Amino acid sequence: MESATPVIVAIDGPSGTGKSSTSKAVAAQLGLSYLDTGAQYRAITWWMVTNSIDIADPSAIAAVAGKPEIVSGTDPSGPTITVDGVDVAGPIREQDVTSRVSAVSAVPEVRSRITELQRTIAGSAVAGIVVEGRDIGTTVLPDADLKIFLTASPEARAARRSGELKGADLHTTREDLIKRDAADSSRKTSPLAKADDAVEVDTTDLTLKQVIECVVTLVEEKRAGR
Repeated sequence: MESATPVIVAIDGPSGTGKSSTSKAVAAQLGLSYLDTGAQYRAITWWMVTNSIDIADPSAIAAVAGKPEIVSGTDPSGPTITVDGVDVAGPIREQDVTSRVSAVSAVPEVRSRITELQRTIAGSAVAGIVVEGRDIGTTVLPDADLKIFLTASPEARAARRSGELKGADLHTTREDLIKRDAADSSRKTSPLAKADDAVEVDTTDLTLKQVIECVVTLVEEKRAGR
């Protein structure tokens, strides 16, 4: 493929819709950078937990939101994330972080700090970038060239998530997903929401391969039409 115009792709949606797998594969296939914004919120949450910050106190979180240095690698075949030089790719996926990330993410000072970081990374991606998250098309990159919102039924999402979380109970996983969606959709600052100009893709009955093909086609059409 001849070098195309850089394209910024925002992929939003709740967890369990295939967002990460799709975003990484699309970026790799099209030679774009990749950013998992959820990992950044998990990273700052990990730092808060590690430093014994009171997660129940938004003002305590706000006071230290600027402290940790978070660095995201944007290679889709091996995305990395470090906090103050420490590789946290593993620890940020553990339950003690997962159960607290919504609370930390809801603090406006945390969101503005991470949003700024995300905009800087997207702006410096030479070939373009696929950015996945929950408020990319609405808040972080409202001028993204292409916005995609992935959805799926709670049952399908729970099945995928419990497949990822070994030994997870399907019913509990589904309840946790619904609870987290409610928290993220109702928060005052940058809630999980579909942008008006986003293309919705329901992944309930699609294989991952089909979702990837669908998104790649959307990106290629967007590139061709510019």
